[in-house]
Amino acid sequence: MGQSLENMTIPKHVALILDGNGRWAKRRGLPRTMGHKQGCVTVEKTVEIAARMGIEYLTVYGFSTENWKRSTEEVGALMQLFRYYMVRLLKIATANNVRVKMIGDRRRFDRDIIEGINRLERDTKDNTGMTFVIAVNYGSRDEITRAVKRIALDCKDGNVDGENITEEMIASYLDTAGMPDPDLLIRTSGELRLSNYLLWQLAYTEIFVTDCLWPDFNQEELEKAILAYNKRERRFGGVK
Repeated sequence: MGQSLENMTIPKHVALILDGNGRWAKRRGLPRTMGHKQGCVTVEKTVEIAARMGIEYLTVYGFSTENWKRSTEEVGALMQLFRYYMVRLLKIATANNVRVKMIGDRRRFDRDIIEGINRLERDTKDNTGMTFVIAVNYGSRDEITRAVKRIALDCKDGNVDGENITEEMIASYLDTAGMPDPDLLIRTSGELRLSNYLLWQLAYTEIFVTDCLWPDFNQEELEKAILAYNKRERRFGGVK
């Protein structure tokens, strides 16, 4: 950890929107797929850095429900990258005592990818260090819709009293059940939008935007975000 973070509060849960892979590749005259590949390398490095810093949860937006709209070639290349890096991620998670969790609707993926996701979660479930959460085929509106359907079914079956539904109960039906809400959201490449990411969970999250493209993201950029986070006064709607 850099000297700059001494005596700083390390956020318990950091969420990331990994933006700028395509632009990174375009600036170098490379195909978009090369940007995604370099982006995966950056994810690997960031997992190790965050684990060393003492961050307890790191959640990244890997593949959104909207990403299926991209060209067949790009989606196919992303799936191949996903297959390769799931194997790499297992090694990294094991070496760093990291537990891996996937959020999103995995049912749309090919069977071998689903099996790979299940294996990643199963083989790292007893690790006691940082929890690394990957949002794949994830969209917050889709997540909330799936949660509402499950609540409605439980109400119909008599397992839930509709009059007693609380925010805590709704949260327990989300993909992130059992996890704390993010303290800090970092978005790369300078974009100023949430892109259908963790809309429920980000209600009181501090947001940090950097112009750095995701493949160029490093420990220095993460430290800048944490330093900025430490300058914020978190009031959660109240007054201090």
